[in-house]
Amino acid sequence: MNETSAGGAISIAAEMIDKNSPIAASVTSASLKRGNREVITDFYVSADVLVEPKKFAFKVFLRLNAKKIRFEKVSFKHCIFDGCYLNNCTFDSCDFTGCRFIGSNFHQSSFTGCQFEYAVFERCQIDDDILDSEAPRPENLRMRFARTLRMNYQQVGDAKAVNKAISLELEATSIYLYKSWRSKESYYQKKYTGFKAFSQFLKWLEFWVLDFIWGNGESIVKLARTLVLTILAISLYNTAFFGNILNIADHWESVKRAPGVFLGVSSPQEYSIGILALITATRLVGVALLTAILIKRFGRR
Repeated sequence: MNETSAGGAISIAAEMIDKNSPIAASVTSASLKRGNREVITDFYVSADVLVEPKKFAFKVFLRLNAKKIRFEKVSFKHCIFDGCYLNNCTFDSCDFTGCRFIGSNFHQSSFTGCQFEYAVFERCQIDDDILDSEAPRPENLRMRFARTLRMNYQQVGDAKAVNKAISLELEATSIYLYKSWRSKESYYQKKYTGFKAFSQFLKWLEFWVLDFIWGNGESIVKLARTLVLTILAISLYNTAFFGNILNIADHWESVKRAPGVFLGVSSPQEYSIGILALITATRLVGVALLTAILIKRFGRR
């Protein structure tokens, strides 16, 4: 079956759908009209499909099969792929805008230069390299693209891909929040005006602080850096109030003493109750954050 016959087969299947079936009695609004979406069930694609801007768009593909098929410049706009199996296929410059992928398998299939704006993935097997090459450029769309794939990978238990999707989602979220109050681009200028821009600034500030402290729950390295900075702060406090700030030896003694103070091994009598309480609270929060990271990391497996 060549390209034309493959498209023709789908058209024949579409004609089998009863377009004149009555609209449910519960939807009788005059402004509600039947759409042109067609359901294609239990078909397979047997030949490459090249430059097809219309025939594959706005379809519901149920259990569509294809193996080692090349799709180039094919529009799948607003399609639903439900229970499809597309093995080792190549999608080059295809348009998946507004598509929904449900329980489908794209084992070893590759995507190059495709559009995935507003696409949604649920329980799909799809390689995580799609995050590297196919994420939309606008930050808001990139953020949602990474989020839906993160949830998808969680559903299929792919921990490595979940971590990769989270990294992309956090990166896009950071840029989006920053631009929402800072950028002069018309999109942000129109959407976030006045108090909304200030509100976005607070959200960005919260995001930035949490990212610095522990990478928004994703970075043990950043949490370790925060704990080291806390210990250095204790050391500096110790030198400033109970030693000579200009004496290197005092600094060194404080550095050796600070870890014990932070971990609660020692509680210097000269420290005020308030300072000791602050150090204890910081230690407890640090342990809680470390526990949360470990649970999230191992909980995905």
